[in-house]
Amino acid sequence: MTGVVITGGGGGIGAALARRFAADGARIVVADLDGDKVGEVAAEIGATAFVGDVASVDGVAKLVESARETLGEIDVFCANAGIAPFGGPESPEEVWARTWDVNVMAHVRAANLLLPAWLERGKGHFIATVSAAGLLTSLGSAPYSVTKHGALAFAEYLSATYRHRGLTVQAICPQGVRTAMLESTGTAGQLLMGASAIEPEQVADALFKAIEEKRFLVLPHEEVAGYYAARATDTDRWLGGMNKLQRKVEQALGDA
Repeated sequence: MTGVVITGGGGGIGAALARRFAADGARIVVADLDGDKVGEVAAEIGATAFVGDVASVDGVAKLVESARETLGEIDVFCANAGIAPFGGPESPEEVWARTWDVNVMAHVRAANLLLPAWLERGKGHFIATVSAAGLLTSLGSAPYSVTKHGALAFAEYLSATYRHRGLTVQAICPQGVRTAMLESTGTAGQLLMGASAIEPEQVADALFKAIEEKRFLVLPHEEVAGYYAARATDTDRWLGGMNKLQRKVEQALGDA
C-alpha cells in the first residue's frame, strides 16, 4: 500500500486529502501543530498522527524520520500546511519570515530529504498545496501572495528537473475553500471568494482526477485557467481588473 504524508492535516484541505487517500487504501501519517485536531483525523481514518512544527529544519527532519519508521518509505508527500497573514509591505519582518518558512521552505526542506531515496528508486510523488494566489495574486496579503508564487515556482522546478527520473509533481491551486483560513479573512475574504468557495472534499476530488490524468496543475476552480491565461497575455488589463476589485473591497470595508 502507498505510504502518504500530509502536513496541515488537522482540518480543511489537509484532512480532506487524508480521508481521500485513506479511502484509496493508503497508509498515512498526518501532521499538524494542533495535536487534538490531528489526533481526531488520524483516529477517524486509521492513520498515524504527528504533532509538531513541520516548517523548521528540525521539524521537517523529525517528520520525515518518523514517517519512514511508520510507513517504511514515503511514496507521496503532500506539502499542504500554509498560513495567510494579513498585510502588505508593512507586515513585520517576523511575519514575512514565518510565512516564507511555512509556505515555501517547508517544501524545500522536505524535498531535500525525500529526493535522494526517490531518485534512487526512480519513483516519488510531491504534491504542493499552492492556491490560485500562486498563479494570480492575493489581495489583502502580500506575504501569502509572494510565498505562494514561490511555492509554485519550486514545484515547477522539481517537475522540470526530475520528471525524467521518476518524480511526479503536482500543484493544487484552488481559489476560496470553506476552511478556517477563509473564515479568518472576514468581510474582505467573503467578498472576494465567498460566492465561489468550494468544500475541501472537492479539492481532494480534483487532485485525484489530476493524478489520473497526470496533470501538474490541479485547478478545482476551472475558471482559474482563464484568469491565468489573461494574466499572461494582457497583464496590464488584468492588473487593472484586480485594482478595480481592490477598490471595491476598500469601499465595502469603508461602508461596513
